[in-house]
Amino acid sequence: MSGGEGCPHAGSCGATHRHCYRVYTKYDVSREGRSSTGDTVKRAARRLRQAPCIIALALGLASCSLPYIPGVTLPPPSAGTTLRDASGRVVGSAVFLQEGDGVRILLDVKGLPPGTKAVHIHDVGQCTPPSFESAGPHFNPTKAQHGLENRKGPHAGDLPNMTVNDTGQGHLEVTNPRVNLKTGPTSLLDGNGSALVVHAGPDDMRSEPAGNSGARIACGVIVRGG
Repeated sequence: MSGGEGCPHAGSCGATHRHCYRVYTKYDVSREGRSSTGDTVKRAARRLRQAPCIIALALGLASCSLPYIPGVTLPPPSAGTTLRDASGRVVGSAVFLQEGDGVRILLDVKGLPPGTKAVHIHDVGQCTPPSFESAGPHFNPTKAQHGLENRKGPHAGDLPNMTVNDTGQGHLEVTNPRVNLKTGPTSLLDGNGSALVVHAGPDDMRSEPAGNSGARIACGVIVRGG
């Protein structure tokens, strides 16, 4: 196209839509009563000028991650879990929300011993008490080393520590860019499943395999949201 009428890159959703709309309307100037051969040829030429932009618009919107608009677009993927201690008592819950290429995690616990607690996402969606060893090792599809402060880490399932206060309540809110709720090797919802585990002590953010964080005191299988 000439005269600056080419379409912007398809990845720019809003810009592509606005620009292509202008190009389309600029050339959509057919009027009733124009029935000569010359007018027909001109209209055909205008349609051909519009076509690349229409194609770019379709491709651009197909590749866009559009914001969630109730009743218009689908909500982002979500998941959740209920955590139980070794006796089967419910001690917390967590929500997982897809945000861009990462996952926002909101965890609340109650009735746990006070102190700083390690929190990790584990590789297997099983929580068999009392040890919860059934949850397997940390979720680590890239085979990295453990620890948010490890230059060769972290595991995809490594999360910040959580503080539990004197009343047994704690809250953790973090976005993990190393996991997703969609598909692929970093999905928490793959065929193996995954679990969220709280440990008795803090994670030192460096030591293998779990930062000297102690026993697993609470566990919840992560399940897809409805």
